[in-house]
Amino acid sequence: MARASLVQSVSDRLLDDIISGELPQGAPLPREIDLAERLGVNRLTLREALKTLQAQGVVQPVPGTRGRVLPMEDWTGIEPLLRAATSTGGKAQASVQLVQLRRMIETGACELAAPLRTSDDLERLEAYLEEMRAASAADDVHTFVTADIAFHDVVLRASGNPFLRVLLEPLGRFLYERRYETSAVPQVQVNAIREHAGILEALRSGEPAAARVAMESHMQQTADDLQQYVLGPQA
Repeated sequence: MARASLVQSVSDRLLDDIISGELPQGAPLPREIDLAERLGVNRLTLREALKTLQAQGVVQPVPGTRGRVLPMEDWTGIEPLLRAATSTGGKAQASVQLVQLRRMIETGACELAAPLRTSDDLERLEAYLEEMRAASAADDVHTFVTADIAFHDVVLRASGNPFLRVLLEPLGRFLYERRYETSAVPQVQVNAIREHAGILEALRSGEPAAARVAMESHMQQTADDLQQYVLGPQA
């Protein structure tokens, strides 16, 4: 195995152990020699792997002693956070947090887009909405979700603020997986089509306040559907 691949593999194994709790958050790391032996690598490879985690805010070096694992809320890298989110124990909470993030970003984006959207933007939104309707009728969840994501991307682009898309872009795969999970439920598709139609009409009006309210309604419906159909009432 190439050295870069080996370092990444060791870094991933360490991160998995941190996420699983085998290496507890907030606790000191094992001695370097013990950790290297446990992972079956030399200490140089281990140090490089730890540097990767340090750069992502997962591990903190402590001069003169062993480093320690930082609490997840202090992590600064998107990759370890996504890895934790896709772990068995983290999916439910991450799904809720993702809707919260989308609500904060996309309601503002829709408000910005209302006076800026072009006739071409409206045509594309209508086309993606029709794709969602056709996919729902054909029980094609993949096409439904792909059109759903494309609809929202048009809104983000129409906002005129490129930073908004950049914030959500690293979450693309996770966004698709979570939307696929909820959109597999027929009633969720019905709800989503209704809400997207409302967003389109609000954007047609050109009124920022109406557009914000329409997207807020959609985000609330998304949160409600997630709770009712995927997580369950006690989640």
